[in-house]
Amino acid sequence: MAITAKKPEGDFKKVEPGNYVARCYRMIEIGTLTEEFKGKITRKKKVQLTWELPTELEVFDSERGEEPFSISKMYTLSLHEDATLRKDLESWRGQGFTAEEAKAFDITKLLGVPCMLNIIHKPGKVDSSKTYAEIGSISRMPKGLACPNPINKSVILSYDNWNQDVFNSLSDFMKAKIEASEEYKQMNAGVVEAVEVAAAPVINDLPF
Repeated sequence: MAITAKKPEGDFKKVEPGNYVARCYRMIEIGTLTEEFKGKITRKKKVQLTWELPTELEVFDSERGEEPFSISKMYTLSLHEDATLRKDLESWRGQGFTAEEAKAFDITKLLGVPCMLNIIHKPGKVDSSKTYAEIGSISRMPKGLACPNPINKSVILSYDNWNQDVFNSLSDFMKAKIEASEEYKQMNAGVVEAVEVAAAPVINDLPF
């Protein structure tokens, strides 16, 4: 008689499609990854941003009680005119970048900044029978609409200010992404001490 271990079905909770107030609370610098696309090898620096939905609470762990849904998006760290990051930032701030502004932009400024997220459900690329919540679009907060105070603490993981505790808290998927980066491989192979990162202030006006 076989004793078969199976992955639980239907235990992953995802927020329903729709428009939500959200606040950016986490930035993870993944690093430079080598990828193949349409037969071409590319090197791209990646970053992941995560937002909390403070009006959408759910019990994911009975010991922690109610927590806000969160949703992430991975970007190539580029402000090229065709880059997804630039398009999302311009929609978020409500105006385009000037040529001077586009030369460099510190995305850590996004921590604590509210926005509106349009969330959609899409079938999985590997298993189309499963659906996943994704960010369809980002826009600035409408006038007169306030975003609740943050619930999660602000989190930054960068190679300039490495925090091993933050790295350890990430999913296996994210850890593997980071470990595959050029920056991680070049980092000192010894034990990296945790660095305390100050929480970003609560911001209700766009600073960028």
